[in-house]
Amino acid sequence: MMHAATPNRRRFLQTMALAVATSLTVPLAACASRTFPFVPDHYTFSQRQVQDAVARKFPYRRTVSQLFEVALANPVVGFKPEADRLTVRVDAHVASPFLRHPVDGAFTLSSRLEYDNTAQAVVLRSPKVETVDVAGEAAAYRQQIEAAGALAAAQWLDGYPIYTFKPEELQFAGVHYEPGTITILSNGIRVQIVEK
Repeated sequence: MMHAATPNRRRFLQTMALAVATSLTVPLAACASRTFPFVPDHYTFSQRQVQDAVARKFPYRRTVSQLFEVALANPVVGFKPEADRLTVRVDAHVASPFLRHPVDGAFTLSSRLEYDNTAQAVVLRSPKVETVDVAGEAAAYRQQIEAAGALAAAQWLDGYPIYTFKPEELQFAGVHYEPGTITILSNGIRVQIVEK
């Protein structure tokens, strides 16, 4: 047996239907509000994602100043939140007329991160050599090897994109966004997204 809706219940249902209909007519641009969870206020990139991006640049081989042949391989990405820098430790193979035998060692490079608006990418900026680990006779040429590594890093890594944003990641319902503050975390990178 069906019961007729009471006047109070009927009024409640009509009010709810009106509220739903009204909410559907709100302009879509309002959806870009920070109160909506599907519009992110940041992107976070894990160590693995950054590692994969940097690894695409390797192996690397370059003759520096016609004196050193530097080959770099096996990058390992790390983070230095206290210095706001990303680090990359790489195996190095250095050959030179100054050395009787090629030398194996390692470089640790560091870089700050910056958003390149033209490329719409988070890029490495101002990379530098933090440490050089070489042994044997190469230790006598440590300064020259470090200088060669610094020059190679500057020429090779400066401006290298670790993440390029897709257009749909930076706009929603006609509202345009852009990366803001980039924060180095202990286990990744956090890129704030702000409205233009």
